Amino acid sequence: MSTCEIEASSSSFWSRLFTLLLFLLLQGVVVLWVAFVALMVSFEPVWSAETLPAAFLKPSDARSGSLLLRGGDATYADATRLGTDVDLTVSGPTIRARVTQIFRNPTDKWMEATYVYPLPDGGAVDTLKMVVGDRVIVGDIKERQQARVIYEQARQAGQKAALTEQERPNIFTNSVANIAPGETVLVQIEYQEPVHQSGNEFSLRVPMVVGPRYNPAPVVQSVDFRPGGGWGATVSDGVPDRDRISPPVLDPAQNPPVNPTNISVRLQAGFPLGEVKSHHHAVKIESPDAATRVIRLAEGPVPADRDFELTWKPAAETSPSVGLFREHVGNADYLLAFVTPPSVEAAQQKQLPREVVFVIDNSGSMGGTSIQQAKASLLYALGRLQPNDRFNVIRFDDTMDVLFNAPVPADAAHLGRATAFVSALEARGGTEMVPAMRAALADGDTGDANGVRQVIFLTDGAIGNEQQLFDTIVAMRGRSRVFMVGIGSAPNTYLMTRAAELGRGSFTHIGAVEQVEERMKGLFSKLENPVITGLSAKFSDASADITPAAIPDVYRDEPLVLAAKLDRLAGSLEIKGRIGDRPWSVTLPLQNAAEGKGLSKLWARRKIADAEVARTIRQVSPEQADKTILALALEHQLVSRLTSLVAVDKTPSRPDGEPLKLSELPLNLPAGWDFEKVFGERPHLPVPSFERRADKDSASPQLASLKRAPTVMSAPSTITLPRTATDAELKMIAGSILLALGLILLVFNRRQIFVR
Repeated sequence: MSTCEIEASSSSFWSRLFTLLLFLLLQGVVVLWVAFVALMVSFEPVWSAETLPAAFLKPSDARSGSLLLRGGDATYADATRLGTDVDLTVSGPTIRARVTQIFRNPTDKWMEATYVYPLPDGGAVDTLKMVVGDRVIVGDIKERQQARVIYEQARQAGQKAALTEQERPNIFTNSVANIAPGETVLVQIEYQEPVHQSGNEFSLRVPMVVGPRYNPAPVVQSVDFRPGGGWGATVSDGVPDRDRISPPVLDPAQNPPVNPTNISVRLQAGFPLGEVKSHHHAVKIESPDAATRVIRLAEGPVPADRDFELTWKPAAETSPSVGLFREHVGNADYLLAFVTPPSVEAAQQKQLPREVVFVIDNSGSMGGTSIQQAKASLLYALGRLQPNDRFNVIRFDDTMDVLFNAPVPADAAHLGRATAFVSALEARGGTEMVPAMRAALADGDTGDANGVRQVIFLTDGAIGNEQQLFDTIVAMRGRSRVFMVGIGSAPNTYLMTRAAELGRGSFTHIGAVEQVEERMKGLFSKLENPVITGLSAKFSDASADITPAAIPDVYRDEPLVLAAKLDRLAGSLEIKGRIGDRPWSVTLPLQNAAEGKGLSKLWARRKIADAEVARTIRQVSPEQADKTILALALEHQLVSRLTSLVAVDKTPSRPDGEPLKLSELPLNLPAGWDFEKVFGERPHLPVPSFERRADKDSASPQLASLKRAPTVMSAPSTITLPRTATDAELKMIAGSILLALGLILLVFNRRQIFVR
């Protein structure tokens, strides 16, 4: 063999040897990788967050809608979950809503779930259904105490039961007893609500979270007991139900969002539609015809941490100025009227001297984006003042500052001081709203009956002592008009609307910084233009029970909304009033009324609100008001302060002797809120679920003055494998065997190479 052939043969041998070595090495690596994967899989907990038995996981592993309950061995079990589906149908002037809450128990324990949630303060809740498997149990309206007794008896007997209670007109509680291990229970409520209108814009709002409330501590007063001598003490509590409106609140830094919520709207406006807009959620919109839209969330369910707001406008530039709708129920006819008086420009009217008092809430709940919105709104308002206006600025948390000793002219110097004062504000502390309202309503010039005095109150309304604020407005309003500006993603709309009603003003909501200019411009349009006053309504040929009982003044672009119960639908409705210094009237033939839905419910709900207002302004005694409310609620089957809905499955399901655990479902912190501004700095050690921190242990001024603060939900950041009967050991053994086989195969292959 020649030298060249030998070299070629040698080169070919080493090339084949290198290829074989590379192949065997890759083969060994693949075997090792398979073994490694098998070994790693053996360390996965067998129960995932989606399976039915109790799972053990850390907050970052929990799925949306989960609540973690702490076990005795420092592990956390995934407890009752909640999901919500909201389906809305808009039919002209009314909204019919169906809210389905899905309670799922993934634990191996029998559970009772309690959940606090918001609804529109003007909503009439009239239906409760509980769905268990293929069974549908329909609820009944009962007096509140009777409904609670029925529920407790069913709970103790092991029967499935659901209870819907009103805590405030916009806060409700659902309780569901005896949810079996691995079971899902659906609780469905329905309510009726009127569409809101402002100018040519119509809207609806779905509140989705109850923000943590500031509840002032009870006041202890000394009392002189005579004639026997000696002193005693009485306790006055402005929030006696503080525990019922203070559900657990999740710390967003340590927990994922809960309560995934899906929303769909079928909008049948009754006129050709123009712009339809969702202000705080991405949506997709379908258009079956010119007057109908179907709106759904663009990306599926969202966390319940901010209100859903939808607005729509007619295709034409002008909107209907009159809407008249009728419904026949039982032996009565019900009527709903929307009448928007024509606008008269302020330039055509004599300008009266104006005094404006601005009040801004800079408490802890206003932290985050809310304080930015409030400051931007107030700075815009200061810029709209006229040279002949006088003004003052008040800021409050759990303390209060009044910028000027008395209202001052709106000149450059005073406006400069006010601008600097507002710009420097930071959110902190508690929410002592009543003293700030008293200071704003204190009028040093009560003799000036012709002067216009306006209070603009910017807040999220996150307090539990609403009634104390209402009492203050009624006692001190004098010639002042109170305009409430709701700030943030989840304001207390009940407080806002009722305070504005009692203060003869209006309510404006600003949910994002981008809305400041548009919404404040609309508010100042009301402030700077004539008010429609002296309004009255009269039916020509029918006896009518009209609500509201005292027809309020109406501001520019606002419709007058009347509901009435008639003995017959005949004749006409005449409405009279004055726009500035000019008389105005309109006559509406009842035969032109269109068919409406749920009008009897709306009338009854508004009559209940009338009774609550009459009680507040002391037109009737508390006993008389309660009697009226109870009669209306029972007749029209509505949830109220005095009535509840209860549904009971007659068949017992929980075995005798099987314990029942309470799961108090937590809420998200409203979007844009700063957790530490509300609850103080986060503790270094985790706080066990449901543990309520004592006032003395909190460094937060906001929390320190709460008798019972909203519970802060927290959990550790470690994971513990479940100490239960699983096949984890078998998987570990299999993985070890595969790893050993891989090593043996690799060594064997290498020896074969050297033999060759």
